[in-house]
Amino acid sequence: MKKEHNYSCSIRWTGNQGKGTANYRDFERSYVVLKDNKPDIYGSSDPSFRGDSTKYNPEELLVASLSSCHMLWYLHLCSEAGVIITGYVDNVIGTMVEATNGGGRFTKVVLNPIVTVTESSMMKAAKELHKKANEFCFIANSVNFKVEHQLTCLIK
Repeated sequence: MKKEHNYSCSIRWTGNQGKGTANYRDFERSYVVLKDNKPDIYGSSDPSFRGDSTKYNPEELLVASLSSCHMLWYLHLCSEAGVIITGYVDNVIGTMVEATNGGGRFTKVVLNPIVTVTESSMMKAAKELHKKANEFCFIANSVNFKVEHQLTCLIK
């Protein structure tokens, strides 16, 4: 039997400057993501779309979701395989292309994880498990663009 998981949160627009959306330039694109017992996430649109650069935008949250999902699966698989990871940092980059109608879409996301293992004998498995993590990642399996990996593996 398949397990079904449901996720919820609230998004509240906080950018009403008193006139609502009466004029395109008179409202902020700011919002807050709310979930009981969790910190609020303050967001806005990308500065290219009149957003606040000090807040997360949806595009950043999408690439962060892909990166964190991959990392969590990867750490899980490494643990099961006896590969000891002592450090993991990913400098993820997403590419979005705007369409002539003002919309757009992501064309790819590149994960750039820097992984630290405890022994050189673990490096081969550490590299191979990235491919397996991508196969399991819920978020990567849900997008319609390519998710690439450029792994750096260190020994410490």
